Amino acid sequence: MPDTRFAELAFDDRGLVPVVVQETATREVLMLAWADAEALALTLETGRATYWSRSRQEIWVKGATSGHVQEVVAVRTDCDGDTLLYEVRQTGPACHTGTATCFTGREIRAHDHAS
Repeated sequence: MPDTRFAELAFDDRGLVPVVVQETATREVLMLAWADAEALALTLETGRATYWSRSRQEIWVKGATSGHVQEVVAVRTDCDGDTLLYEVRQTGPACHTGTATCFTGREIRAHDHAS
């Protein structure tokens, strides 16, 4: 039976919705992940950030193997219902590479227009 809580969400043709993950205390964006309806339901039921791994084609709970868990404080949707925001308390680094966020040290420098 479909979860009626998610009727307003616009999952893509793969049944996924992007999830922006933000540290609740610092407001820093930690990562971008994907969730299907099952991952979202598990997140809401357990309070542990749960996602759909596109590479492994399976549900994964953030920190299940690394210990770098995300305790979910709030789940929000954007105005179009096609993106989620997980506000979390992060334990340890958020990125699988060991950096604090998946964006740490990965700046793409804009062209300097000053002359």
